[in-house]
This record gives sequence, C-alpha cells and structure tokens, in this order.
Amino acid sequence: MILFYQFIYYICVMTESTRHIKRRHRIMDQIAKRTNIDDRVIEAMKRVPRQLFVSAKYEHMAYNDRPLPIAAGQTISQIYTVAMQTNLLKLQEGASVLEIGTGCGYQTAVLCELGYRVYSIERHEELYHIAQKNINSLGYSALLVYGDGFEGLPQYAPFDGVLITCGAPQIPEELIKQLAVNGKMVAPIGQDVQEMMVIQKISEHKNKITKEGAYKFVPMLSGTVNKASVDQNI
Repeated sequence: MILFYQFIYYICVMTESTRHIKRRHRIMDQIAKRTNIDDRVIEAMKRVPRQLFVSAKYEHMAYNDRPLPIAAGQTISQIYTVAMQTNLLKLQEGASVLEIGTGCGYQTAVLCELGYRVYSIERHEELYHIAQKNINSLGYSALLVYGDGFEGLPQYAPFDGVLITCGAPQIPEELIKQLAVNGKMVAPIGQDVQEMMVIQKISEHKNKITKEGAYKFVPMLSGTVNKASVDQNI
C-alpha cells in the first residue's frame, strides 16, 4: 500500500513546483531536528503536498508552520500539530484509524501515507465534499463520511486508533467503546484550551491516560451542518 502511495507521490512531484517541494522538506527536517517524531511520520509528511489542501489565497503560506483558514470557518492544523498527533498513535501499517474532523483532508492524507486503513467523519457538508475531492485527486483510499463525529462509525469498529482533530469538551465515551482493546485515542480534551491526551484502552473497563501538553483547537460540536443551510444564511 505504501509503495502505491509513493508511486502517486512521484507522479504529483512531476507537476509540483520545486519551490513547494523544497519548502515542505525544509519544514519537516526542522521539525525532525527539534522533536522525537518518528522518521516514518516525517517521511510520510514530506510526500503530502499541503498547498493542495488550502485555497489559492493561502498557497504561498502552505509551509508556514501555523494553522490556516479553510472553508466553513474551520482551519487546517499547524504542520507540527499534525506530525505530533500522528506520531502519538504509534500504529503499524494496516492498522484501522477513525479520524474525527476530516476538514480539508490533509491529516487524512498523512494517515493514508502511513499505510493505515482510514475512516474519517466530517460534520460540515461543504468540507466533506472538499476533502473527498482532495483525497481522490491524490489517489488516496479512505472512507469519508458526512456525519456526527460523536457517534463514530460503530459499523466499522473496532478501530486500532482514533484521532480527534478538534477540541472535545470531555473524553467521548462512545468513541472509546469503538476502540479495540490496546487501541489508542489521541484527542485534545477541554473547553477553551485543551490538554492533548493519549487514551489507551487496556480492557473494556479500564483506560490508561497520558497527557502531552496544552493546545488550542476549534471545538468539537455535535450534529451536522449542510451546505444548503449555510448558503441560506449568507
């Protein structure tokens, strides 16, 4: 699977500017030098063209290590944050991962590059369609769903990992239920400022929680937002 994505990457490189490639490699090398993030994650992110996941207005800022605006009032996460969350999963190729908050699909693509079987939920219909287009155009294979992230995808459970890309007010128990035993959830938990947590499911009745520092994410909200209702409010 990874070899397939590498083949797609080389095809993209043929049409991608040298400037973008150099900037992407530079920022990932910088992150690698100042962190203990696994080389697998660094190399995977060197193959994902972040500029294709933002609008033309922000393309020149794609490799600034900061969040950037995307559709539906949301953001694409800081490059370091994507690397850090992905690294905390510490899963093997072929593992199943449920992502909550597809956004524009950038984090989804990184998970695919690592050879994971990726399932992803987005509550904004507009973003769901954008992410689907982005993922398809780059040749990735992931199951994207327009729905409520708090509900998860019980029909595809159990998952080896759950990665939440928005700030949950508390640990989502329904998503813990959908974790396999020994599986891990990586999630920012809290209201205004969140604590990044790794919740490992030791058994059906016991979890081990480690804390990985403070972060600030857009909030994780219940329900869905369809594009028609947004357009009517403009």
